[in-house]
Amino acid sequence: MSPAEQLSAGIAALGLTLPDGAGQKLLAYLALLEKWNRVYNLTAVRDAGRMVSHHLLDSLAAVPHFQGATVLDVGSGGGLPGIPLAIARPELQVTLIDSIAKKTAFLLQAKAELGLANLAVVTGRVEDFRPGAGFDEITSRAFSDLREFVGLTRHLLKPGGHWLAMKGLYPHEEIAVLPAGVKVSADHALAVPGLDATRHLIVLEPVA
Repeated sequence: MSPAEQLSAGIAALGLTLPDGAGQKLLAYLALLEKWNRVYNLTAVRDAGRMVSHHLLDSLAAVPHFQGATVLDVGSGGGLPGIPLAIARPELQVTLIDSIAKKTAFLLQAKAELGLANLAVVTGRVEDFRPGAGFDEITSRAFSDLREFVGLTRHLLKPGGHWLAMKGLYPHEEIAVLPAGVKVSADHALAVPGLDATRHLIVLEPVA
């Protein structure tokens, strides 16, 4: 099965309806990630087929759970899950932040080549980031443990907002040491087509 066929079958299995041209943009993003990865080591996954399941479909599986208008992807690295999210949901305003300039150089190139007007890229440490307004949702795929994730980004969450942390196994130990004033509001077990691994999307919110 080609990457295009694998992606199409995976999107169908997830029950997602994507905008016209989204599949082509996702494949173009994958090709760009493969190309830059040879020099910049953006991901340890190098096989195109595995990239479809481990990166694209893994990110897309979380898409239905994003409900806000603005999203911050922390420690975005190669743009996951932020770029697939921006492609799948063009009405969302997605901001990617990473402290490593070579990674944000790739993200800016991807934004330009894919024509993602709803994407913004920031180079810097998230704890130092002071935008004009906060975000409805803050997400992360491989940034840190939950305690550090919410601690470093709490100033960026709008009132009524949520954190959405992409994890593998259910993080019992991380949840046990969450800071006071933060609770788990939902746990979504994600079934990712082609990925034989446990995946969870942990939704957290401040406690009033």
